Amino acid sequence: MDLSQILAQIEILRNQIEEADLSDPFLVKNFEKEINQKFKLISQVEVSKRGELGEALNKLKQYFTQQVSERVKKSDSKLNIEIDITAPFDINTPVEKRPSLTSNRGTIHPLNAELDYVLGIFRSMGFQAVDFRQLDDDYHMFESLNFPKGHPARDMWDTFWTDDGFIPPAHTSSMQNRLLRSHTPPIRYVVPGRCFRNEATDPSHEHTLHQVEGIYVDKGVSMGDMLGTIKAYIEAFFQTELDIKVQTAFFPFTEPSAEFTISCPFCKQAGCGVCGNKGWIELMGCGMIHPNVLKEAGIDSEIYSGFAWGFGLDRMVMIKNGIKEVRLMHSGDLNFLNQF
Repeated sequence: MDLSQILAQIEILRNQIEEADLSDPFLVKNFEKEINQKFKLISQVEVSKRGELGEALNKLKQYFTQQVSERVKKSDSKLNIEIDITAPFDINTPVEKRPSLTSNRGTIHPLNAELDYVLGIFRSMGFQAVDFRQLDDDYHMFESLNFPKGHPARDMWDTFWTDDGFIPPAHTSSMQNRLLRSHTPPIRYVVPGRCFRNEATDPSHEHTLHQVEGIYVDKGVSMGDMLGTIKAYIEAFFQTELDIKVQTAFFPFTEPSAEFTISCPFCKQAGCGVCGNKGWIELMGCGMIHPNVLKEAGIDSEIYSGFAWGFGLDRMVMIKNGIKEVRLMHSGDLNFLNQF
């Protein structure tokens, strides 16, 4: 190969190096490859001219190395000036001079910690936990659960809807039909999940809440089985014996339906701030699964019966820990979270 052509190529390469952004490691790698390729051309020129070519290539390599080094120094200098505002201190501060952080380790959010505890209780009672959906349809949310047409819960003012007709779940009962259809009795499941309500927030209400749904279907299941199951869970959760009170209620998917109320675990019905000086705390809705719900899922209600319940995990955690403001659960307030 003609020496003059190779020298012209070296000059072009030098100009490219001068104009390139050598802070880009990809470009640096490519230039290194090109320079190494040029060194392989030495054997292709006349022996008498190899010295001249070698000298030109060495100068190119030295120039390239110098340019890369200068770019690195400039980057380091710039880094020393800028401060990462997301860090609790200047990232260039020596380790021994850095301020100590509020905690050397993270903690489990109280909702997650209590959910693990809740599921452990139900597993010990023979229930299995299943995952919940974060987006569902009208059939599973309402129609399969015996919600009549025109029921207020279908109204967009009470329930969030997407533009294409899907629903961020308003309750965890939307999994009932799926579980009943996909399993044969006995069926024992709990469904924890995050739900969404289109409502104003205050110290005891949030648009985002966590629920735990439970269902049990088998032959001969009675209201007494339901009350005994829920009472056993509640006493395990609060770790104390409690009195219970059941009041009639209405839910489209259960019949009969009830509101499950417990004696205050803190004041033993004497009255305190947790129970609003009533001595009792309304805790959850429950009831025997409506025959129409069993029929919709393909289960013969003449042979099988079952019960279901649903409670707000946020409320349970608030009661257990004496928390008066539900919005703290989702605030990210470290002063609050560091207590757990």
